[in-house]
Amino acid sequence: MTPAAFAIPGDINLPTGGYVYDRRVLGLLPQFGVAAQHLELPGSFPDPTPRDLAEVERILAAVAPGTALIIDGLAYGALSADLIRSVRAPIVALVHHPLCLEAGQTEPRQKQLLALETAALALAKRVIVTSETTARMLHSEFGVAGEKIIVAEPGTDPTERARGSTGSLQLLSVGSVVPRKAYDVLVHALAAVKDRQWRLTIAGATDRNPRALAALHAAVRETGLTDRIAVVGAMPQERLAELYASADAFLLPSLYEGYGMVLAEAMAHGLPIVCTTGGAAAETAPDAAAIKVSPGDQSALTAAIRRLLGEPATRRSLADASWAAGQRLPRWEDTARTIAGVIKELAA
Repeated sequence: MTPAAFAIPGDINLPTGGYVYDRRVLGLLPQFGVAAQHLELPGSFPDPTPRDLAEVERILAAVAPGTALIIDGLAYGALSADLIRSVRAPIVALVHHPLCLEAGQTEPRQKQLLALETAALALAKRVIVTSETTARMLHSEFGVAGEKIIVAEPGTDPTERARGSTGSLQLLSVGSVVPRKAYDVLVHALAAVKDRQWRLTIAGATDRNPRALAALHAAVRETGLTDRIAVVGAMPQERLAELYASADAFLLPSLYEGYGMVLAEAMAHGLPIVCTTGGAAAETAPDAAAIKVSPGDQSALTAAIRRLLGEPATRRSLADASWAAGQRLPRWEDTARTIAGVIKELAA
């Protein structure tokens, strides 16, 4: 078995796309000849304290020089170049999406993260990304050499096609309540289609950003949609699978996605989709499976949802294309195999 270490900030069991990715890869790497040790870094990233950075330096310095070290981008993009240079092991950076593109930050912090991440990525031996979109961005905007970048798209599990609901159309949106997900924009867009019969469930962690949660709840109150929108928080995998199975359509109003794992889940269930073109979302969902609008364009989002609700033939066409696309998605074994190949290359 080839040894490796996988440094991940915070609780790996948190219900976010990045942590799901990390958990699944860690669990599958042994099948491809890699024994990866999980290194738990402090959970304060991407805004670590000086004390946490000192702890990270201690943890990473202990990794043997011949052991490939994968560092999740939530931490790696916030590390200084001096700290990274002190690490003896060859580093593989795993970038779900650039930290400086996370919505809700001040402009000075965005600029600081851009500088930190650019310098950090230059020092990595390899950079794993979750989409071709992110690969192109890191090459063109962060100066990462193309030969260093490897795309390892998230996997999906095979599942049955969604059965849908009876009665009012059940709409579903999944993802942590953070500014980047733009749930308040979605709520206001839905307010303009009150004349249609629908209900929306928003499933995702509600403890990541208090301001985004407050904005979401305020939007629901202001639009008078408290009886039609349920914010249910993070769900166990079994319950989340049931939400997908009983939904009639999937909505993703995100301003930016590094891949959009929830879009892949929606396609695995054959759901018709309304989403934005933010980041990789534009490519993750094929045009035939989704009605796409520009990120943050509330009126366009309303028009797309109105079309979805009012045109059964369009819903069926989108659903068929979504189901077909879902059958072609990579599996988690494909993801782990790609990453194992990177680790073995560095160990050779």
